[in-house]
Amino acid sequence: MVKVVTSTIIDAPVEQVWQVLRDFNGHDVWHPIVRDSHVERRLPSDKVGCVRNFHLQDGSNLRELLLTLSDADMAFSYCLLDTPVPLLNYVAHVRLAPVTDGDRSFWHWESRFDAPPGREKELHDMVATNVYQGGFDAIRAHMGVGS
Repeated sequence: MVKVVTSTIIDAPVEQVWQVLRDFNGHDVWHPIVRDSHVERRLPSDKVGCVRNFHLQDGSNLRELLLTLSDADMAFSYCLLDTPVPLLNYVAHVRLAPVTDGDRSFWHWESRFDAPPGREKELHDMVATNVYQGGFDAIRAHMGVGS
């Protein structure tokens, strides 16, 4: 099993960052690798059990299921249902916490998945860099805050 654990500090109040991240279908607005996205069956994007169906910039189609969402904990989890990349049994967790020194946000993003033998490092690095670090950088740009 592959485990990817990343975290960062965003120079914005946690409530503001949460308002962007809690929209499970809003990642096409801020993440540069996502071209378009919609929630299937016209469900609200904060309803546990909703499925976001989206395309990456390269045309790849993915589907992800919202497993949990907690405004009290500023956290959610999701899993991959369909992906062209062999991230098998992929489950991810996102959590925010306030950093009181400077009214900033701590963002923790992690996942676990199985990978074909010999591709563990490649897929770990792809998720950590392209998805998670790319997401951190994109939220900063979207919110107009520095690194």
